[in-house]
Amino acid sequence: MTYHQNISTFISGLTVSLLLLFGWQTAQAQKVVVLEEEDSIPFFRGFQVSVDLVGPIMLNVSDYGQYEGAFRLNLHDQWFPTVEVGYGKADCYEEVTLIHYKTAAPYFRIGADVNLAKNKHADNRIYGGLRYAFTSYKVDIERFGLKDPTWGSYSDIVIDGAQCSQHWLEAVVGIDAKIWGPLHLGWSVRYKRRITHKDGDIGQTWYVPGYGTYGDDRLGGTFNVIIDI
Repeated sequence: MTYHQNISTFISGLTVSLLLLFGWQTAQAQKVVVLEEEDSIPFFRGFQVSVDLVGPIMLNVSDYGQYEGAFRLNLHDQWFPTVEVGYGKADCYEEVTLIHYKTAAPYFRIGADVNLAKNKHADNRIYGGLRYAFTSYKVDIERFGLKDPTWGSYSDIVIDGAQCSQHWLEAVVGIDAKIWGPLHLGWSVRYKRRITHKDGDIGQTWYVPGYGTYGDDRLGGTFNVIIDI
């Protein structure tokens, strides 16, 4: 092989190597552009308003329930700071104990959800989150014709406007799915854990607005009609 042939072979090999390197760099640049386009979605993506349908149904079929609405910010389709406001009611007459229990008061929750779906920008979302909740409420309790076991006499118990309060936490898991345009439907499951409570002098209250029936912890849920704005 001559000296000129060696030079020609070297130049050809170098040219091919440069072309391959250039092609690889171009491909990487295209990938970077694609990633940049995905990340170019605005941080603020609007907000959602929603109402729960479970609470009003419970009011119609049981002795307690609530009306509840929520407001959620949408930050990059990933983080959702949330405020929930409701009004809980109970009006129960226990036929066995002959006790009439009544209360009605607002309650408040604040927290945030995180989108757990792999595709954060899809129309359907899976989320998990936490809430801090609080309510201050008054309780009316009546019990007429209570017989004294020792003396056999009868007396009435009437408690009017006993001041109570409760703080609790909620762990939330849920989904929301796009139905049409801005309309979404969703549901959530909630584990509630009481932090502190004040029941006054009446003992443990039977129902706490926004929390539910008595106990240190309990499960709950919502079914929401959601509007994306």
